[in-house]
Amino acid sequence: MLRAAAARGVRRAASLLHRFQSTLVIAEHNNETLTPITLNAVTAAKRLGGEVSCLVAGTSCDKVAQELSKVQGVAKVLVAQHDVYKGFLAEELTPLVLETQKQFKYTHICAGASAFGKNLIPRVAAKLDVAPVSDIIEIKSPNTFVRTIYAGNVLCTVQCDEAVKVFSVRGTSFEAAPTSGGSASVEKVTPPPPVGLSEWIEQKLSKSDRPELTSARVVVSGGRGLKSGENFKLLYDLADQLNAAVGASRAAVDAGFVPNDMQVGQTGKIVAPELYIAVGISGAIQHLAGMKDSKCCYDCHFVSCLKTCLTEPCKNCCTKPEV
Repeated sequence: MLRAAAARGVRRAASLLHRFQSTLVIAEHNNETLTPITLNAVTAAKRLGGEVSCLVAGTSCDKVAQELSKVQGVAKVLVAQHDVYKGFLAEELTPLVLETQKQFKYTHICAGASAFGKNLIPRVAAKLDVAPVSDIIEIKSPNTFVRTIYAGNVLCTVQCDEAVKVFSVRGTSFEAAPTSGGSASVEKVTPPPPVGLSEWIEQKLSKSDRPELTSARVVVSGGRGLKSGENFKLLYDLADQLNAAVGASRAAVDAGFVPNDMQVGQTGKIVAPELYIAVGISGAIQHLAGMKDSKCCYDCHFVSCLKTCLTEPCKNCCTKPEV
């Protein structure tokens, strides 16, 4: 009887704990559309239990707020609009996140582990005087997370005992939350005074008819083995036929073959397409860390046989490793 009573007490305590859990997801967007990784972060937040709210900060982001209000699992959308959020500078967004956490008493704060999240989350954690947990791939409990270390070769389980848990989410490890069926309320929040530590100058966007790299179903990547930027035209032609995105290894980026927004890897973009075609890439562990969740990988070592290998694999240079 004592054991049964103790078990009931543990379950009741766990239920109360979940009831008091609340998570703030910091939305990533461009004032017009939501970045897909935010939907993955919402799914991660839902696994914590408790209420999930989303913070949308921008210059004119009502459209994004309405989009988020329809996402399943989101209870509340908080909107802050001000010219100071042009460019989404971490120096200006951090005070807003801190004020929002203070007002609503959130126990967890998270964002996608993109360039945006990797810039913002550590700063928020530092201001809260807590240790952040970066790039999580699994949630075991409200205070226990799994992340990768050593370029993805080892899984590390982390128990976080901080009063406020601050973490970033690897988008490829969580399904995207459904974008319909939700009915979240939308509330305006007052932005804190501008910090003025930095100023947004400009942003130069490269337009492409190809799919966005992090969300593409097929990715064709090139490495130093391509030997020049001109040879990347082979990949562009192939990508256009496959409706694929084009990526690159860090070696190709550092050599100046392609711009750095094409880099796939630990210090670049994380991708998980249904098909990943690597051409002239040696396979450094830092690159593998950025594409290891791909469903199928096709590795072609030599550019000279790329065309024939795609139809009839050459035993000497092509492999189809399990990923």
